[in-house]
Amino acid sequence: MGTPEFARRPLEYLYKNTSHEILAVVTGPDKRSGRGLKIIPTEVKEAAEKLDLRIFTPDSLKDPEFHAKMKQIGADIFVVVAFRILPESLYTIPPRGSINLHGSLLPKYRGAAPINWAIINGETETGLSTFFLKKSVDTGDLIYQEKVEIKPDETFDELYTRMSDLAGPALERTLDMIESGKLAPVSQDNSLATPAPKLSPFDCMIDWGFPPENLVNFVRGLSSTPGAFTTFRGKKVKILRAKKIERLDGQKGEPGRVVKDKNRFVVEVAGGAVEILELVPEGKSKMTGVEFVRGYRPDDNDIMGQNQQRN
Repeated sequence: MGTPEFARRPLEYLYKNTSHEILAVVTGPDKRSGRGLKIIPTEVKEAAEKLDLRIFTPDSLKDPEFHAKMKQIGADIFVVVAFRILPESLYTIPPRGSINLHGSLLPKYRGAAPINWAIINGETETGLSTFFLKKSVDTGDLIYQEKVEIKPDETFDELYTRMSDLAGPALERTLDMIESGKLAPVSQDNSLATPAPKLSPFDCMIDWGFPPENLVNFVRGLSSTPGAFTTFRGKKVKILRAKKIERLDGQKGEPGRVVKDKNRFVVEVAGGAVEILELVPEGKSKMTGVEFVRGYRPDDNDIMGQNQQRN
């Protein structure tokens, strides 16, 4: 059971590299997108079709008819990766229970956006956790955990892809442990839990009053999805990469103010400055900071985020 790219890779891995038989795939319904409202399947559905697997796309996970179909399949276990919250009446159907793979070292970063928040908070390490589902989200007994280093300049997109590649082998180890019967699940210490809630548009708005390290981590943790944003001359700009630089002559100590520089795009922040390396201006394609400077010619009268509004 899964929907996005993060779940597609472990599905393909389990199908091609293990002896565990996949009886069916459950994913989200197709959606219409773009100007022509083209029907777009989920990444997991696309993969399942190529593997010629049976596919279910229920509108409601509480539908009794869907539950009846799940019982008829006769699966030993349900494997959940980046999917919706399952009702108890569904996740208790298989005799071996239902397991979830989560992108953090639980109980840290419980919630919908663990990879984003780990980078935003400046963590140098995260991981993968598998656990048995229970009523409270991300609180079930732990089966397997694997640490994953967060590289100094790694963005969300890069870490997301790397962790997705590691998810298949992690699930294989988990299923092998369950199948062997030599399993001793470990209860989570709730006192150590930290949240990783879904990111709202407001959560992605850049505060130029951050210190340089915090701002760079914020940009990394949101790049490119959903994307840290600000405004420049009243237009929205998505910032994809930034780096801390030494304090420069000409700084006025005003967070968000552009430091005039013909060769790079520099913005003041609290206690220092950052260089914007990659960005996407509203209505334009991705460009480097140097290309932005040459095209838009920002000067020290420009203040990033001025009159910025919540989305």
